Amino acid sequence: QWHLVESGGGLVQPGGSLRLSCHVSGFTFDYYNIGWFRQAPGKEREGVSCISVNGDRTTNADSVPGRFIISRDSVKNTVFLQMNLLKSEDTAVYYCAASNSSCSLYESGMDYWGRGTLVTVSS
Repeated sequence: QWHLVESGGGLVQPGGSLRLSCHVSGFTFDYYNIGWFRQAPGKEREGVSCISVNGDRTTNADSVPGRFIISRDSVKNTVFLQMNLLKSEDTAVYYCAASNSSCSLYESGMDYWGRGTLVTVSS
């Protein structure tokens, strides 16, 4: 049984930081590209960041250039999303997803999904 479990969400003030984690089990972590997506209230889900199977390539959405950093730890079977200089518009449910075909910011290419973790940026 495969699982992707997100954690690390919560309430943070504007300008603050959070680190999200996505723990993977039930399939071979090192064979999969991992992406982070988010869905803000009243909006469609959008891709945020993706990291390739061996971590040598990352892709970030234009909405988060330089503020979000994705990384992966093959020992822990975990992908991290370090989010800095958070803004109110970053408020969303954040999901991680896995793809064995490509590292992209498009939902259609993802094979497995987590259930999400809520990030709220507010003073």
